[in-house]
Amino acid sequence: HLQEFVTVLVRDPRTQKEDSWHSYIDYEIFIHTNSMCFTRKTSCVRRRFREFVWLRQRLQSNAVLIQLPELPSKTPFFNMNNPHHVDHRRQGLQEFLEKILQDTLLLSDSRLHLFLQTQLSPEDMEACVSGQTKYSVADAIQKFASLNRRFPIEDEERKKGKNDADSDSESSSSGLEPSDDSISCRCKASPASEES
Repeated sequence: HLQEFVTVLVRDPRTQKEDSWHSYIDYEIFIHTNSMCFTRKTSCVRRRFREFVWLRQRLQSNAVLIQLPELPSKTPFFNMNNPHHVDHRRQGLQEFLEKILQDTLLLSDSRLHLFLQTQLSPEDMEACVSGQTKYSVADAIQKFASLNRRFPIEDEERKKGKNDADSDSESSSSGLEPSDDSISCRCKASPASEES
């Protein structure tokens, strides 16, 4: 029986301009795993510090009895132009995720999966987890685990329409899974959806 593993890397910090006055740094989160708990075996998304803060708050409110690992401290002296500061934060974020991914209870929280494997905003993640979106958690991850694809793009896809007649029709949300609060760790037994 293969040993299950989850590799998570937080890397490639980049400065993003919000507007002419504000910038922020986001980090690429790379996941490589053979764990049945994950919908996709590899994924790459970008997240910023405040989204990590959101994630930790949500996980904590769901798992009251667990002492969640700390995030790297939010220091008022953090300087985006100082590579040491940025790398220190990157390392802290990676350690935070590594610890969280060792906890089976936290792994059953859909928000964690949406955070790690889609580009959904916190508002959209909440909506998805509480069943207010047309797409389920599994749908979101199947379709939006690559960078630069954000919801809602369903409408544009439809307008652009028939030219590529939805090549992967098996994932057209035919109510694949009840989008309840937790991704079942019974997880799909068929390794058919494996990407090499």
